[in-house]
Amino acid sequence: MTWRCRLPPSRWLAVLLALLMAGPLHAAVKVDVAADGLAPAEQRLSQQLVARVLDQLPANLHDQHALQLRLQWRDDLPAHVQGRARGNALSLDRRVLSPLVAAEDAADSTSSNAAWQLAQAALIHELAHALDRAPQGGWSRQSRFLDLAGWQQRALWPGRGRNHFELRSPDRYELHSPAEFFAVNLEHYLLDSDYRCRRPALHAWFVQHIGAVPGQAVATCASTLPFMQAGEQDGLAELLELDPARIYEVDYLLAEGNAQPMSRWGHSMLRLVICAPGRTPGPACRMDLQHHRVLSFRAFVGDVQISNWRGLTGSYPSRLFVLPLHRVVEEYTRVELRGLSSTPLALSQQEIGQLLAQAARLHWSYDGRYYFVSNNCAVETWKLLYEGVPRLDAASLSSITPTGLLRRLRRQEVAAAVPADRQQAIRSGYYFESAASHYALVFDVARKALPLPAKDVEHWLRLPAAQRRPWMEQANDEVLAAMLLLEQAAWRRQELLARDVLKRRLLGGKGVASEVEQFNALMARADVLLAPGNLPAPGYGIPTARERAVLQADATAGAAQVEVQWRALRLQAVSLLPARQQLQMAGVQDNLVFLRQRLRMRYGEDSILPAPPAAADLGEGIEHDGHGFTTH
Repeated sequence: MTWRCRLPPSRWLAVLLALLMAGPLHAAVKVDVAADGLAPAEQRLSQQLVARVLDQLPANLHDQHALQLRLQWRDDLPAHVQGRARGNALSLDRRVLSPLVAAEDAADSTSSNAAWQLAQAALIHELAHALDRAPQGGWSRQSRFLDLAGWQQRALWPGRGRNHFELRSPDRYELHSPAEFFAVNLEHYLLDSDYRCRRPALHAWFVQHIGAVPGQAVATCASTLPFMQAGEQDGLAELLELDPARIYEVDYLLAEGNAQPMSRWGHSMLRLVICAPGRTPGPACRMDLQHHRVLSFRAFVGDVQISNWRGLTGSYPSRLFVLPLHRVVEEYTRVELRGLSSTPLALSQQEIGQLLAQAARLHWSYDGRYYFVSNNCAVETWKLLYEGVPRLDAASLSSITPTGLLRRLRRQEVAAAVPADRQQAIRSGYYFESAASHYALVFDVARKALPLPAKDVEHWLRLPAAQRRPWMEQANDEVLAAMLLLEQAAWRRQELLARDVLKRRLLGGKGVASEVEQFNALMARADVLLAPGNLPAPGYGIPTARERAVLQADATAGAAQVEVQWRALRLQAVSLLPARQQLQMAGVQDNLVFLRQRLRMRYGEDSILPAPPAAADLGEGIEHDGHGFTTH
């Protein structure tokens, strides 16, 4: 008796669809070698090359793609091209095969390893293109991949800009297109165990979407991430190791606006609330202010002046600066007289680590353009947040103003609550008050005691220093202390004005030739230190532990000579100021000396008073936040 399986037509159709959806049985990537024109040894080495590469593919990548490919060696490719992937053909230049034959004949392990590494990278690159174009591929077109690769979203219109992650690149050809970036990075993901440390976010993406590399040694990455921060002395920098485990919170730090046109909407920064060594992360870390750091996007100024037109056309490089919190507070509250609000972001410890890793990649690789409108501090901070924290990718945070970004963070419940009472916020470290109100109170003390020829602080500080001196000579002890604080504010103002004049003259090529040459050389050095990816150090991406010693040595090389040069330049630079400005600076310094002497006579030599500034104590003043010159 013969048994027959009889199913209704509808059931047969369902089975057929299920088989089609399941895909071909025993799907796998297969690469045959075209033997045409190959010697037996070349055929054997080619097959070994294919076997090595296929063995390195993650299991799901190898088994879930039914690709029948053919490797062929060609001698007609352009000189700059090692391979091409078209259709089912993977073409490699014969110049890649020749070193394999030579290394085998020479039995030289060093040259053999180098030859095999080059050949594997070439084949992986072309295989990556074939896999990416396959129906199950398309990774180079995924939104998250484009974010991490460096094709960043634009704030004012749809689409993405060009890739500005140009520094410390393993192969600048990766910047040609997302497809080439995917191919180049798949090479390093499969062949370089340090890729996990150099590009941690991209490594995590490959693990998630491609799979773990079979048999690859797991690299031991340093627990800290390196950043180059400005040193305590002008023109110097130092390598800072930041441990994500010591960061309790990340705050959105907003410098309030002022009357300046480009400062109206404030300045966006991120504050890292870093715990003191030995302290368990918790609320008490907010008081460890000396350990806190600030991530701030600013326009590096190498021009005579900040030009609105050049700012609109992106002529200024945008750099991610790492600054001690106390310098940022000094800069904004006491020099620019702007308050600072610090709003915690609702981030998990894992997200803080991801954000810091993305910040490190930006710090070492990014060389973007600063636009006052479309790519300013708010836009750069927004991009860092959503690229560094995957969860925020879906949040609607895009804003071209710092205040607008803060509103969106609050609306999306990314920003945590802060004390509503201003005094409590100040005591708890959530707000840093502008010194303007303090100066106003101090001025009221002096005005009540003496009939000063000024109605407010601004009017008093604009008076020539010589006109303020007679009132200091009439002041009692209480008024002397108030006038000392005001005269220190006058000095800071004169210092800012002097820096502006000097930058215009020296960067414009005016002044003594030797001074201009020396200034330009120091500015070039500062450019390297403030864009650390320009340092001639080995490797790519985030520097590994063994590369950081080299970077630190490069950063501090000639430190003593640089400091001497800065001091000499500052002394010479004062002579370039207009005579009226030199007279005003000298008058302010004389007033400060007089006030200190009077107070010392009253309270004794051991009284603690701020030291008077040197007449030529002009800092670098080479950064700009897009809202006015800043100093550190």
